[in-house]
Amino acid sequence: MIATLNRIVDLVEDRIGDDVDLDALAREAGTTGYHLRRMFSSLAGMPLSEYVRRRRMTLAAAEVLGDASLLDVAVRHGYGSTEAFARAFRAVHGVAPADARRDGGPLRPQPLVRFRLTVEGSTSMDVRIADHPPIRLVGHAARVPLIHEGANPHIVAHVQSLPAEEHARLRALSAAEPAGILQVSADVDPDGREGTELTYLHGVAIPADAAAPADLDVIDVPGGEWAVFRTSGPHPEALQTTWAATATEWLPSNPWRLRPGPSIVAVLERSEDFRTATCELWLPVERA
Repeated sequence: MIATLNRIVDLVEDRIGDDVDLDALAREAGTTGYHLRRMFSSLAGMPLSEYVRRRRMTLAAAEVLGDASLLDVAVRHGYGSTEAFARAFRAVHGVAPADARRDGGPLRPQPLVRFRLTVEGSTSMDVRIADHPPIRLVGHAARVPLIHEGANPHIVAHVQSLPAEEHARLRALSAAEPAGILQVSADVDPDGREGTELTYLHGVAIPADAAAPADLDVIDVPGGEWAVFRTSGPHPEALQTTWAATATEWLPSNPWRLRPGPSIVAVLERSEDFRTATCELWLPVERA
Protein backbone atom coordinates (compact mmCIF):
# COMPACT_ATOMS: atom_id res chain seq x y z
CA MET A 1 0.00 0.00 0.00
CA ILE A 2 2.90 2.37 0.70
CA ALA A 3 4.14 1.91 -2.88
CA THR A 4 0.60 2.49 -4.17
CA LEU A 5 0.27 5.74 -2.23
CA ASN A 6 3.59 7.00 -3.56
CA ARG A 7 2.52 6.10 -7.10
CA ILE A 8 -0.71 8.07 -6.57
CA VAL A 9 1.34 11.08 -5.45
CA ASP A 10 3.41 10.81 -8.65
CA LEU A 11 0.27 10.53 -10.79
CA VAL A 12 -1.25 13.57 -9.09
CA GLU A 13 1.93 15.52 -9.76
CA ASP A 14 1.93 14.53 -13.44
CA ARG A 15 -1.68 15.70 -13.86
CA ILE A 16 -1.83 18.55 -11.40
CA GLY A 17 -2.93 21.01 -14.08
CA ASP A 18 -5.90 18.84 -15.06
CA ASP A 19 -9.16 18.03 -13.31
CA VAL A 20 -7.76 15.13 -11.28
CA ASP A 21 -10.14 12.13 -11.14
CA LEU A 22 -9.11 10.45 -7.88
CA ASP A 23 -11.20 7.31 -8.47
CA ALA A 24 -9.61 6.86 -11.91
CA LEU A 25 -6.15 7.31 -10.39
CA ALA A 26 -6.98 4.67 -7.76
CA ARG A 27 -8.06 2.17 -10.44
CA GLU A 28 -4.88 2.91 -12.40
CA ALA A 29 -2.82 2.20 -9.30
CA GLY A 30 -4.67 -1.06 -8.62
CA THR A 31 -6.80 -0.05 -5.63
CA THR A 32 -10.16 1.57 -4.93
CA GLY A 33 -11.01 5.22 -4.45
CA TYR A 34 -12.59 4.43 -1.09
CA HIS A 35 -9.52 2.69 0.31
CA LEU A 36 -7.18 5.27 -1.21
CA ARG A 37 -8.99 8.18 0.47
CA ARG A 38 -9.18 6.44 3.84
CA MET A 39 -5.49 5.48 3.83
CA PHE A 40 -4.19 8.80 2.51
CA SER A 41 -6.07 10.86 5.08
CA SER A 42 -5.03 8.55 7.92
CA LEU A 43 -1.34 8.60 7.02
CA ALA A 44 -0.93 12.13 5.64
CA GLY A 45 -3.19 13.87 8.13
CA MET A 46 -5.22 15.57 5.39
CA PRO A 47 -7.75 14.50 2.76
CA LEU A 48 -6.30 13.57 -0.64
CA SER A 49 -8.53 16.18 -2.29
CA GLU A 50 -7.05 18.84 0.04
CA TYR A 51 -3.52 17.70 -0.81
CA VAL A 52 -4.28 18.04 -4.54
CA ARG A 53 -5.67 21.54 -3.98
CA ARG A 54 -2.67 22.63 -1.92
CA ARG A 55 -0.17 21.22 -4.42
CA ARG A 56 -1.98 22.97 -7.28
CA MET A 57 -1.83 26.29 -5.43
CA THR A 58 1.82 25.71 -4.50
CA LEU A 59 2.77 25.35 -8.17
CA ALA A 60 0.50 28.24 -9.09
CA ALA A 61 2.29 30.46 -6.55
CA ALA A 62 5.54 30.18 -8.51
CA GLU A 63 3.73 31.48 -11.59
CA VAL A 64 1.97 34.23 -9.63
CA LEU A 65 5.39 35.57 -8.69
CA GLY A 66 6.39 35.53 -12.37
CA ASP A 67 5.39 37.69 -15.33
CA ALA A 68 2.32 35.85 -16.67
CA SER A 69 -1.04 37.56 -16.26
CA LEU A 70 -3.12 36.34 -13.35
CA LEU A 71 -5.87 35.31 -15.76
CA ASP A 72 -3.42 33.12 -17.69
CA VAL A 73 -2.25 31.53 -14.43
CA ALA A 74 -5.85 30.94 -13.33
CA VAL A 75 -6.83 29.28 -16.63
CA ARG A 76 -3.68 27.15 -16.68
CA HIS A 77 -4.63 25.74 -13.27
CA GLY A 78 -8.22 24.98 -14.15
CA TYR A 79 -10.06 28.12 -13.04
CA GLY A 80 -12.42 30.00 -15.32
CA SER A 81 -11.94 33.39 -13.68
CA THR A 82 -9.41 35.30 -11.63
CA GLU A 83 -12.03 35.61 -8.86
CA ALA A 84 -12.39 31.84 -8.45
CA PHE A 85 -8.62 31.40 -8.61
CA ALA A 86 -8.11 34.16 -6.02
CA ARG A 87 -10.49 32.45 -3.57
CA ALA A 88 -8.66 29.13 -3.91
CA PHE A 89 -5.27 30.83 -3.68
CA ARG A 90 -6.23 32.78 -0.54
CA ALA A 91 -7.64 29.63 1.12
CA VAL A 92 -4.23 27.99 0.86
CA HIS A 93 -1.78 30.88 1.20
CA GLY A 94 -3.82 33.34 3.27
CA VAL A 95 -3.17 36.16 0.80
CA ALA A 96 -4.63 37.24 -2.55
CA PRO A 97 -2.59 36.51 -5.71
CA ALA A 98 -2.21 40.22 -6.51
CA ASP A 99 -0.88 40.93 -3.00
CA ALA A 100 1.51 37.96 -3.19
CA ARG A 101 2.81 39.26 -6.52
CA ARG A 102 3.28 42.76 -5.16
CA ASP A 103 4.88 41.76 -1.84
CA GLY A 104 6.53 38.46 -2.82
CA GLY A 105 4.48 36.55 -0.24
CA PRO A 106 3.90 35.33 2.35
CA LEU A 107 3.23 31.87 0.90
CA ARG A 108 2.41 28.51 2.46
CA PRO A 109 3.77 25.89 0.05
CA GLN A 110 2.70 22.25 0.28
CA PRO A 111 5.75 19.95 -0.02
CA LEU A 112 5.55 16.80 -2.10
CA VAL A 113 4.34 13.99 0.16
CA ARG A 114 6.33 10.76 0.40
CA PHE A 115 5.19 7.73 2.38
CA ARG A 116 7.56 5.37 4.19
CA LEU A 117 6.72 2.37 6.32
CA THR A 118 8.42 2.46 9.71
CA VAL A 119 7.92 -0.71 11.70
CA GLU A 120 8.04 0.16 15.39
CA GLY A 121 5.80 -2.43 16.97
CA SER A 122 4.39 0.30 19.15
CA THR A 123 0.87 -1.10 19.11
CA SER A 124 0.09 -4.76 19.80
CA MET A 125 -2.45 -5.86 17.21
CA ASP A 126 -4.76 -8.72 18.24
CA VAL A 127 -6.64 -9.35 14.98
CA ARG A 128 -8.56 -12.07 13.18
CA ILE A 129 -10.22 -12.21 9.76
CA ALA A 130 -13.89 -13.23 9.83
CA ASP A 131 -15.82 -14.27 6.71
CA HIS A 132 -19.23 -13.11 7.87
CA PRO A 133 -22.74 -13.63 6.45
CA PRO A 134 -25.07 -10.69 5.80
CA ILE A 135 -26.66 -9.13 8.89
CA ARG A 136 -29.03 -6.35 9.83
CA LEU A 137 -28.02 -3.68 12.32
CA VAL A 138 -31.06 -2.34 14.18
CA GLY A 139 -31.29 0.36 16.80
CA HIS A 140 -31.45 4.11 17.25
CA ALA A 141 -29.53 6.22 14.72
CA ALA A 142 -28.47 9.87 14.72
CA ARG A 143 -26.36 12.11 12.51
CA VAL A 144 -23.31 13.30 14.45
CA PRO A 145 -20.02 15.06 13.58
CA LEU A 146 -16.82 13.02 13.30
CA ILE A 147 -14.42 13.56 16.23
CA HIS A 148 -11.10 11.70 16.15
CA GLU A 149 -9.92 11.93 19.77
CA GLY A 150 -11.71 11.61 23.08
CA ALA A 151 -15.36 10.91 23.74
CA ASN A 152 -17.77 12.29 21.15
CA PRO A 153 -20.24 14.40 23.18
CA HIS A 154 -22.90 14.12 20.46
CA ILE A 155 -22.78 10.33 20.62
CA VAL A 156 -22.76 10.40 24.43
CA ALA A 157 -25.85 12.64 24.43
CA HIS A 158 -27.61 10.38 21.92
CA VAL A 159 -26.99 7.23 23.97
CA GLN A 160 -27.89 8.92 27.27
CA SER A 161 -31.19 10.09 25.78
CA LEU A 162 -32.36 6.48 25.54
CA PRO A 163 -34.21 5.16 28.60
CA ALA A 164 -32.69 2.26 30.53
CA GLU A 165 -35.45 -0.11 29.45
CA GLU A 166 -34.57 0.58 25.79
CA HIS A 167 -31.00 -0.62 26.33
CA ALA A 168 -32.39 -3.82 27.86
CA ARG A 169 -34.81 -4.23 24.95
CA LEU A 170 -32.01 -3.86 22.41
CA ARG A 171 -29.82 -6.34 24.27
CA ALA A 172 -32.65 -8.89 24.14
CA LEU A 173 -32.95 -8.40 20.36
CA SER A 174 -29.27 -9.29 19.73
CA ALA A 175 -29.30 -12.48 17.66
CA ALA A 176 -26.18 -12.42 15.47
CA GLU A 177 -22.47 -11.67 15.63
CA PRO A 178 -21.14 -9.22 16.67
CA ALA A 179 -23.11 -9.89 19.84
CA GLY A 180 -24.46 -7.44 22.38
CA ILE A 181 -24.94 -3.68 22.20
CA LEU A 182 -22.99 -2.24 19.27
CA GLN A 183 -21.59 1.18 18.39
CA VAL A 184 -21.97 1.53 14.63
CA SER A 185 -20.49 4.26 12.44
CA ALA A 186 -21.83 4.41 8.88
CA ASP A 187 -21.75 6.84 5.94
CA VAL A 188 -18.34 8.10 7.10
CA ASP A 189 -16.62 10.59 4.80
CA PRO A 190 -13.90 8.52 3.02
CA ASP A 191 -11.47 11.41 3.56
CA GLY A 192 -12.06 11.16 7.31
CA ARG A 193 -12.34 14.92 7.75
CA GLU A 194 -13.02 15.87 11.35
CA GLY A 195 -16.35 17.62 11.69
CA THR A 196 -18.01 15.89 8.73
CA GLU A 197 -21.24 14.07 9.56
CA LEU A 198 -21.69 10.33 9.94
CA THR A 199 -24.56 8.09 10.94
CA TYR A 200 -24.13 6.66 14.43
CA LEU A 201 -26.35 3.73 15.39
CA HIS A 202 -26.69 2.42 18.92
CA GLY A 203 -28.07 -1.05 18.41
CA VAL A 204 -27.55 -4.76 17.82
CA ALA A 205 -27.09 -7.29 15.02
CA ILE A 206 -29.84 -9.65 13.87
CA PRO A 207 -29.92 -12.17 10.99
CA ALA A 208 -30.34 -10.66 7.52
CA ASP A 209 -33.74 -12.32 7.04
CA ALA A 210 -35.12 -11.30 10.45
CA ALA A 211 -37.82 -8.66 10.72
CA ALA A 212 -36.84 -5.49 12.55
CA PRO A 213 -39.22 -3.70 14.94
CA ALA A 214 -40.95 -0.89 13.06
CA ASP A 215 -39.75 1.82 15.47
CA LEU A 216 -36.04 1.05 15.00
CA ASP A 217 -33.58 2.27 12.37
CA VAL A 218 -32.04 -0.40 10.15
CA ILE A 219 -28.71 -0.73 8.33
CA ASP A 220 -28.52 -3.78 6.05
CA VAL A 221 -24.95 -5.09 5.81
CA PRO A 222 -23.97 -7.51 3.01
CA GLY A 223 -21.81 -10.52 3.70
CA GLY A 224 -18.06 -10.30 3.37
CA GLU A 225 -14.77 -10.38 5.18
CA TRP A 226 -14.03 -8.34 8.30
CA ALA A 227 -10.84 -7.57 10.18
CA VAL A 228 -11.71 -7.88 13.86
CA PHE A 229 -9.34 -6.13 16.27
CA ARG A 230 -9.54 -6.85 19.99
CA THR A 231 -8.62 -3.97 22.32
CA SER A 232 -8.36 -3.72 26.09
CA GLY A 233 -7.49 -0.88 28.46
CA PRO A 234 -8.53 2.73 29.15
CA HIS A 235 -11.68 3.64 27.23
CA PRO A 236 -11.94 5.13 24.66
CA GLU A 237 -8.17 5.72 24.40
CA ALA A 238 -7.20 2.05 23.82
CA LEU A 239 -9.85 1.68 21.15
CA GLN A 240 -8.84 4.91 19.38
CA THR A 241 -5.14 3.97 19.49
CA THR A 242 -5.87 0.61 17.87
CA TRP A 243 -8.18 2.26 15.32
CA ALA A 244 -5.37 4.62 14.29
CA ALA A 245 -2.86 1.75 14.16
CA THR A 246 -5.04 -0.17 11.69
CA ALA A 247 -4.17 2.54 9.15
CA THR A 248 -0.59 3.32 10.15
CA GLU A 249 0.64 -0.20 10.90
CA TRP A 250 -1.69 -3.07 9.99
CA LEU A 251 -3.17 -2.17 6.60
CA PRO A 252 0.10 -0.95 5.02
CA SER A 253 1.84 -4.22 5.90
CA ASN A 254 -0.93 -6.75 5.17
CA PRO A 255 -2.68 -7.83 1.94
CA TRP A 256 -6.03 -6.29 2.85
CA ARG A 257 -7.78 -3.04 2.03
CA LEU A 258 -10.88 -1.34 3.40
CA ARG A 259 -14.16 -1.75 1.54
CA PRO A 260 -17.27 0.43 1.91
CA GLY A 261 -19.40 -0.42 4.89
CA PRO A 262 -20.00 0.47 8.52
CA SER A 263 -17.41 0.08 11.24
CA ILE A 264 -18.67 -1.68 14.34
CA VAL A 265 -17.50 -1.62 17.95
CA ALA A 266 -18.70 -4.40 20.25
CA VAL A 267 -18.07 -3.84 23.95
CA LEU A 268 -17.25 -7.25 25.44
CA GLU A 269 -16.43 -6.20 29.00
CA ARG A 270 -16.41 -2.85 30.79
CA SER A 271 -15.83 -1.38 34.22
CA GLU A 272 -18.80 0.10 36.02
CA ASP A 273 -17.68 3.65 35.25
CA PHE A 274 -16.72 2.66 31.64
CA ARG A 275 -13.19 4.02 32.13
CA THR A 276 -11.75 0.68 31.03
CA ALA A 277 -13.17 -1.78 28.53
CA THR A 278 -12.43 -4.76 26.31
CA CYS A 279 -13.81 -4.21 22.83
CA GLU A 280 -13.83 -5.65 19.33
CA LEU A 281 -13.45 -3.28 16.38
CA TRP A 282 -14.95 -4.72 13.18
CA LEU A 283 -13.74 -3.16 9.90
CA PRO A 284 -15.01 -4.35 6.49
CA VAL A 285 -12.06 -5.46 4.33
CA GLU A 286 -11.24 -7.27 1.11
CA ARG A 287 -8.04 -8.76 -0.29
CA ALA A 288 -5.86 -6.12 -1.92
